Amino acid sequence: MSIHPDHGHHAGHEADTTAAALTAEPPRADPAGDDTLDLRVDDLVALLTGGRPTPPATAAPTSDSGDSRLDGDLLDSVASWAPADTRFGGFRLVPVRLGRDLPLLARWMNDPAVAAFWELAGPDTVTADHVRAQLEGDGRSVPCLGVLDSTPMSYFELYRADLDPLARAYPARPHDTGIHLLLGGVTDRGRGVGTALLRAVADLVLDHRPRCTRVVAEPDIRNTPSVSAFLSAGFRYAAEIDLPDKRAALMIRDRALRHVL
Repeated sequence: MSIHPDHGHHAGHEADTTAAALTAEPPRADPAGDDTLDLRVDDLVALLTGGRPTPPATAAPTSDSGDSRLDGDLLDSVASWAPADTRFGGFRLVPVRLGRDLPLLARWMNDPAVAAFWELAGPDTVTADHVRAQLEGDGRSVPCLGVLDSTPMSYFELYRADLDPLARAYPARPHDTGIHLLLGGVTDRGRGVGTALLRAVADLVLDHRPRCTRVVAEPDIRNTPSVSAFLSAGFRYAAEIDLPDKRAALMIRDRALRHVL
């Protein structure tokens, strides 16, 4: 499974049963788009101008030799999030460190099934440039390894959809959080692992980001397995949206419905 981002600083991805494309892009209209959450003034300015918001004063950025952002991100410190239980084992998100993780990530990106959506095949520098842009950014996008029972087996990008160019494509709400995902191993595809991880990560977002009311994603509309995986993970199909290189299904996981779907 691979999940594919098509906006801003992201490249392509997908979910479950096959290498599918998973991203979070906005729709033309969301009937529930009248939400009014608290949005910090600097975040609002960034959203309207495309500039960089100032990280919260309580979040002091730290890094590991400049290799990763371990705190101080705009996603409520992903590095500190608790692990989650899934039917496939214990799962946790570990922020990427290029010095440690680049060979593994580059290998995954050169898998033809993944490359078809992420478009990051090639020498290690291609993947390094993609990841480094997030690590050296303002914390609005955090690349992570998905670790299942102590084994790195997936790659996630969690990002502030409301501060991303994606927000121009749909009625974004303050603190909307997007997910991109790829499953690294062929043996983890097609047996429900992607669905389980999508649900687990969406729950982690909602558990650790109290101001976030929605988790979003935008798989290619042609990728039926990916859309089905999101639906099985508690996302709803909100709209079809036109993105620069695809027509996408806007998938939304609502906090208010998380225990119903």
